[in-house]
Amino acid sequence: MAGIWRPPLRVVWCGTVPYQQAWDWQKRLAAARASGEIEEDLLLLLEHPPVYTMGRGGKPEHLLQGRSALTESGADFFEVDRGGSVTYHGPGQLVGYPIVNLEQTGMDAIAYLRALEDALIDSCQLLGVDAWRDSPYTGVWAKPGKLAAIGVKLSGRKVTYHGFALNGTVDLQAFDLIVPCGIEGRTAASLQQCGARGDLGTEALGELVAPFVAHALGLRPEAAALEDLQLQVSTG
Repeated sequence: MAGIWRPPLRVVWCGTVPYQQAWDWQKRLAAARASGEIEEDLLLLLEHPPVYTMGRGGKPEHLLQGRSALTESGADFFEVDRGGSVTYHGPGQLVGYPIVNLEQTGMDAIAYLRALEDALIDSCQLLGVDAWRDSPYTGVWAKPGKLAAIGVKLSGRKVTYHGFALNGTVDLQAFDLIVPCGIEGRTAASLQQCGARGDLGTEALGELVAPFVAHALGLRPEAAALEDLQLQVSTG
């Protein structure tokens, strides 16, 4: 019996990228995907230097010691256009930014969020960590706390950007300055803390997670190089 053909998801490992640069890339790529200039969906995988980002649902009280404490810690701070509240990105955390045309996948935004959760839960389970959803919250959870945060934005009402952050070996003390994702009384957790087995480096986690993300979206992973996207992500 012949298999079902799946469109490609071009997976790009970007290394360590400053937040502003990655955000600029996403907006440019999402606009190009929405206009049809880019004909295939993308998944940017990377790691950020220390940075806090506040989404549209953020409140001042979610910054426990104020905005100045975040920057005094040595991290950057950005107010961004995704959903959700405040979160932290830093070394030891895999960040994924899918640039996906939802019209072509047949998904709405809610189904897309659930698909990302499925992919991350499956990835955690493969590493030996029991993970789950915790309704009504978006994201992925384990017994110690939240393993993965998810926040998205649509360009042209149909193409996704922003995405997910999976805590591998990230310094969990960085979350002490905030109410992670604006959820009172809950904490962040990491795969390392949960006793995950295998390579927890961010690039290795990206190689593990990408096929699960592609499958959950009805796509097939296809490795690509950052240089392949030069025209779209050029900062010059």
